[in-house]
Amino acid sequence: MLIFLLLFPLLLFSQNEVCFEIEQNPNPNNSALSCFSKYIRVLDCFDVYAQSTISDEKVLHVAAVVAELLDNNEDGEVDDIALKNRLNSSGALMPIFTSDGNACMNQFENNYNGNGVSAALWRNEIDPSQPGHWGDDATVEETLHTINHVGHVSIYPNIFNIFPNSSQMSDAMDIARGGQFINTPNNYPEEAWYHYDDWTCDYECMAIEYLYWCIVSHMGILNDTQTCNGIYNEWELCSPELFQSVDVSMFDIITNPVYKLPQLAPDGNYCPSLIESGDINSDGNINIQDVILVINIILNNQNYNDFADLNSDGNINILDVVLISNIILGIENN
Repeated sequence: MLIFLLLFPLLLFSQNEVCFEIEQNPNPNNSALSCFSKYIRVLDCFDVYAQSTISDEKVLHVAAVVAELLDNNEDGEVDDIALKNRLNSSGALMPIFTSDGNACMNQFENNYNGNGVSAALWRNEIDPSQPGHWGDDATVEETLHTINHVGHVSIYPNIFNIFPNSSQMSDAMDIARGGQFINTPNNYPEEAWYHYDDWTCDYECMAIEYLYWCIVSHMGILNDTQTCNGIYNEWELCSPELFQSVDVSMFDIITNPVYKLPQLAPDGNYCPSLIESGDINSDGNINIQDVILVINIILNNQNYNDFADLNSDGNINILDVVLISNIILGIENN
C-alpha cells in the first residue's frame, strides 16, 4: 500500500507515450482548413487538424486514440485493411477547435464539402490523463463516431447501416429502444435500455450513438459507479457483463472477428516500436495487469493479439500465461 501511495502521483501526472510528430498544416490554402496550424497523419488514413491554441499534448492524445482504435493490437498496422482504404478514400479527419462556434469552426463548416467528417472536438473536451472517461475526455467517443460513420457503415452496410430496417444494427437498436421510433418519443417503453432523448438527434444519429455505446460498454470504459449513474438516462448497460447478457445481438456483432472492431480500450499510449511481447496493454511495463489481460483473452475468446502470443505458436493459451509470469518473476524462458 505504501508503494502504491508513493507511485500514484507519478501514475497520475506522467505523460503518455505517443510516437507521432506534429507537423504544419499541409493545406494552408484550403478554404476549409486554412485556420488550422497543427496536423498529424495517422496510419496513412486519418488526419487530425488542430488550431494553434490546442496544446501539443492534446493533439497527440487525439492522434494516439485514433491509432489505438484502428490498430487495436498496436502492431503498427490498421487491423482492417478495408476500413483503412475507406477512411483514406473518404478523407477521414478530426478537426479540433478552441471552442464551439468560434471563427475557425464557422470557417470550416462553411467551406468543407467532403465526406470524411462526422464529429469534432473542442479543447475543453480533451483530457489525456483520463482517456475516454465519460464527462472528462470525449476523444474516444468523437473519433469512434467518425471511424464508424465514415468507415464501418459503408464497408459493412448489411451490418451497420444506420437507416430504419436496413441492417442488423438497426434491428438491434429498435429492440434496445423498445420499438422503432423514427422521431424521439416523449417517453421510452419500460423495457428499453437505450433511451436517448435529444430531439435534435434523428434515427441515423441515434444509430451512430448506439454503436458507440455498445463498443465502449464491451471495452469496460463505462464500468464505474459515477459513470453508470451519469449515463443512466441514456444508456443502462454500463458493464461488459451487462452488455453481453442483455444486448445479445450487438454483443455478437461487436465481438465478431470479421468486422475487426476494437476490443481494448485506448489508454492514450501509442508507440508500436517500443512495445515488447508480453506488454498486452502497451504501457511499457510487463506486470500482473498483462497476465489478467491474457487470461481474459483466453476466457472470453477475444481477438488474437500478437503481444499475448509469447511463444508465437498462433494460439493464446495457458502456456502464454506461464511465459509472461516467468518474465515478471525474472525466470528465463527457454
